[in-house]
Amino acid sequence: MKGIILAGGSGTRLYPITEGTSKQLVPVYDKPMIYYPLSTMMTAGIKDILVITTETDCDSFKRLLGDGSKFGVNLTYAIQPKPEGLAQAFIIGEKFIGNEPCSMILGDNIFYGNGLKETLSKAVENAYNGQATIFGYQVKDPERFGIMEIDENRNVLSVEEKPKHPKSDFAITGLYFYPTGVSKKAKLIKKSDRNEYEITSLNDVYLKEGKLKAELLGDGYTWFDTGTFDSLLDASNMIRTIQHNKDRNICSPEEIGYKNGWLKDEQLEQRANLMGKNTYGKNLAKVLRKGRK
Repeated sequence: MKGIILAGGSGTRLYPITEGTSKQLVPVYDKPMIYYPLSTMMTAGIKDILVITTETDCDSFKRLLGDGSKFGVNLTYAIQPKPEGLAQAFIIGEKFIGNEPCSMILGDNIFYGNGLKETLSKAVENAYNGQATIFGYQVKDPERFGIMEIDENRNVLSVEEKPKHPKSDFAITGLYFYPTGVSKKAKLIKKSDRNEYEITSLNDVYLKEGKLKAELLGDGYTWFDTGTFDSLLDASNMIRTIQHNKDRNICSPEEIGYKNGWLKDEQLEQRANLMGKNTYGKNLAKVLRKGRK
């Protein structure tokens, strides 16, 4: 399975912070924001990942992430000339995806919770079985999001983009899994009134085919769309609290890569030594001492 991290856009909601850098490169507590969606992809077992970003920011992402080998993954890069909707990612990434299923995550989305790996594994399995999967999270202001309407058996009844009168309070998060052929479907979508290839329109195609599944992220999960000052601070505070309480890193690509068997001991040791003067590096050293438990 292939993975895409969509890290384009201008980040105007975070000006002046993002006037000189990509939103996905700003810190969320002790890690660059893009580490969190990268960690989600890796938790799902995805090694081949395409980072889609702007021409201005691409070199900065390459300096930070490189080819992905320091995390045990394979990273490649593509340019989004201008933001024309989330579904555009599958058009840009058509050659990269090839004939494989594909997941896509937004570069400013953070997912954390016990059982996340198992939940993601279900979505991967669905994709290989020809089904798309979207993830729902209960919110207090559903009119700000794409919304899924579901029945008592969690079957998706409808999807709607930022409705004035929402049919539910389950927001569709920025994480999607699709079976083989998603690029062809994305190319058939007509642009919306906003002149964008809407991800909701793509999801609606799968819904009408009876191939759209929903996974609800309940009380044991946290989801952040870190596109505002408050959500950025809230996410940082949450990460800090959890890491201090657990005395370990969370959403660490190096740790995930090591425990997945993608990084060797000496590779993790190199990363730990590089950052040995801070808690991130010290926590990596703890992981190395404990081994792949």
